[in-house]
Amino acid sequence: MKYLIGIDLGTSATKTILMNQKGKVIREASCDYEMYKPQNGWAEQNPLDWKKAVLDTLAEVMKKSGILAEQVSGIGLSGQMHGLVMLDEKNRPLGNTIIWCDQRSEKQVFEMRRIMPENEWMQITGNPPIAAWTAAKILWVRENQPEVYKKCKHILLPKDYIRFVLTGEYATDVSDASGMQLLDVKNRCWSDIVLEKLKIDKNLLGKVYESQEITGYIREDIAKLCGLSTKVAVIAGASDNASAAIGTGIIRAGEAFTSIGTSAIVYTHLDEYKEIPDGSLHVCCCAVPGCWHTMGGPQAASLSMNWFEKEFCEGYKEKAENTGKSIHEIVNEEIERIPLGSGRLLFLPFLMGERTPHMNPNCRGTFIGINAVHTRNHFLRAIMEGITHSLADCNNILKEIGETVTSMRVCGGGSRSKIWRQIMADMYKCNIKTINLEEGPAFGAAILAGVATEVFAGIAEACDTFIWDKEVTSPIRENVEIYEKYHRLYDKIYEDIKGDFDLLAKI
Repeated sequence: MKYLIGIDLGTSATKTILMNQKGKVIREASCDYEMYKPQNGWAEQNPLDWKKAVLDTLAEVMKKSGILAEQVSGIGLSGQMHGLVMLDEKNRPLGNTIIWCDQRSEKQVFEMRRIMPENEWMQITGNPPIAAWTAAKILWVRENQPEVYKKCKHILLPKDYIRFVLTGEYATDVSDASGMQLLDVKNRCWSDIVLEKLKIDKNLLGKVYESQEITGYIREDIAKLCGLSTKVAVIAGASDNASAAIGTGIIRAGEAFTSIGTSAIVYTHLDEYKEIPDGSLHVCCCAVPGCWHTMGGPQAASLSMNWFEKEFCEGYKEKAENTGKSIHEIVNEEIERIPLGSGRLLFLPFLMGERTPHMNPNCRGTFIGINAVHTRNHFLRAIMEGITHSLADCNNILKEIGETVTSMRVCGGGSRSKIWRQIMADMYKCNIKTINLEEGPAFGAAILAGVATEVFAGIAEACDTFIWDKEVTSPIRENVEIYEKYHRLYDKIYEDIKGDFDLLAKI
């Protein structure tokens, strides 16, 4: 029996799974770590925390599985996008990593637009300049921390730092590299034009691979530490979203999924490259060779829920301890008692600025309609609905450009909520489907490892064999009609106050 490992380097935790060649997950392990917010709008993590989490979870799944090191064929990597890992000449991280949801580089975005017109950015990178993406972060460090930039010898994305830890190789894949704003997304290679315009040395960047290609093999010291063989191949892998698409079986035109984790996205597979006219959705290479995808959604999804629960719902923690339930189970039970629309309370989910569909780093979370009758349960449901309004905006953009979504699956922690799935069905106006698996990105990464090492014949064959629909939630017509009214107001509120966000940022 052959075995495969999938590692997903998430924002809140790393998840590592060990599965056999029949697609069954034998063992899994996870390890949490901190996000640091030294200033308003900033977000950082320590790469050494990621390294420890990966090595600990790798060792755990191998030790508890009891399988032989030689039985593992490959390791697939998945991870959070856009983060800036800078290494010095001795391959040591130069401080914390500025991660995906950080918004400090707004000034650098303006500079990027001055250097090159937005339409040219769209033509080359598939997206307008964005504060959350890696290129703007590089420019910020160069301008604000020149001593750090001078020491930088290698620039990697988060999961690709883990690749270096495991193999000593500097490499990335096309899907993750798409989110750096340095890649020619249509041609799937580094853009010499962009690098020259930004004055970024190409030698700082790793080699670009397709997601199912082998990038190296486990180092001897890491193999010994984790109970692996030096013959274990490490695969290029994919961004968390592209890997989640493999892990949920979204590999054909017309197929889409919604992922609700720390952030949330609507992801749609494209068989052909397509430019989004106003850049309101991201366009990236996907993990299926020769294909692309769109994605869009709020930066603060479960992050918004977790923030409110932590700051204002202490009683839920006590209730969970007394009942033996999780806090999330308690929250969902409470939300279900609140009527649709949260008692005319609306939430704009912009706690960490916003990317799609607004591309505005100055956005901030906003409640509209607070009344003395509202309880914390109203606020929690309003947060859930606000996140879904944002996702529905992205889904509507797809319809406007002629992309018909025929299948919408869901994954991520939020997908476990029955009430949240119903809200999505009502706002999307389509069936929402759960699948038989919950591993998502880690499972997708393991499939890619299986394809690369010839355990599986191909991506489509593996997905069709291992992944199927489990539960379907259909829209309720009465709910659809009510949410349509709320959604029009949600969009109007943003347009009405977006200028106020800019004024607030200047105070």
